[in-house]
Amino acid sequence: MTDITLALPFALPPAEMAPHLLRALQAPALAALLGRHSQQQLHSFTQHSRVLPHEAWLARTLDLVPSPITFQTGAPLAGACMRGCGLSAQAAAGHWLILQPAHIQVSSTHPSLADPRALQLDEADARALYDAARPYFEELGKPLLFAAPGLWFVRADDWAELATASPDSVVNQNLGDWLPEGDRARDYRRLQNEIQMLWHQHPVNAAREARGLPSVNSYWCWGGSSNAAPASAPTLAVSGGPSWLQALAAPELRQASVDQLLARPGHSVAVVADLIAPGQASEWAEWIAALQHIDQHWCAPLLAALKDGRVGRVHLMLSHRESWLEVISTKMAQRKFWRQPNLNLLKQA
Repeated sequence: MTDITLALPFALPPAEMAPHLLRALQAPALAALLGRHSQQQLHSFTQHSRVLPHEAWLARTLDLVPSPITFQTGAPLAGACMRGCGLSAQAAAGHWLILQPAHIQVSSTHPSLADPRALQLDEADARALYDAARPYFEELGKPLLFAAPGLWFVRADDWAELATASPDSVVNQNLGDWLPEGDRARDYRRLQNEIQMLWHQHPVNAAREARGLPSVNSYWCWGGSSNAAPASAPTLAVSGGPSWLQALAAPELRQASVDQLLARPGHSVAVVADLIAPGQASEWAEWIAALQHIDQHWCAPLLAALKDGRVGRVHLMLSHRESWLEVISTKMAQRKFWRQPNLNLLKQA
């Protein structure tokens, strides 16, 4: 029997906005899955964690960390991303971190990390910046690997205890609160400063600014891991999302559709990442439009498959910065006609 888990990061609205957003939201299939459920559980999450709830949930789901575990030093996703990029041999040797080119913006009060999605970094620009930076890393015995324009990896065995934060947990926050911490944090910052000065004068950034694009003036490291591949993990599919998330899925499931999952036996997990950017930026009209699109193209087909027996169970994971909600619905639960479809669970998070 096919079971499908659908993860929707940032599908939970902030408590103060929930009543207004849900009055405007038209999501009948999601309302049926939430209103007619067999199980539901809300999990709280510390605001000081260095990953977001959906990132912690994903690391556990992919069997990359034991459970229970805290995420004060970050989520060990680098090795799994490398394996997805065809770098299994390298991932098996040493401690690796995800390195993402970044734009640091400075306001009147504090510096912050701009949303990496806004970089629009293409292959040519990324390769030029990578080629300029690589000798600096290699001089320190830290190999730098290029996987995609926004996804590089650095081996740093002596940074294994460095506490790092995921980019999405840092976006729009005071950067000073989220810088890497640990015995080698000063070494990290020294190298980062050198690369910042190198890239500041690079022709790529002059050309980008002329095109109205943000400069690539820094990088962000996170997700360090020295772990071997897990013994088993569910099939992961991804729709939308950054390069690191895409790398966790099989190539044929990196822009997946619900039909692909319905055709697969066993347990599949789909992460639909279209709500992260508008949720982070509080762009609520865009958030509503994206969730209604998800309702039509993901929730409605899953609900139909659940009712006609093609799917045995639909497991929803919905989150925001401080918690995540898990809801399970079955064919039997959908027969509870006395329960009206509703979105009330989104208000309780």
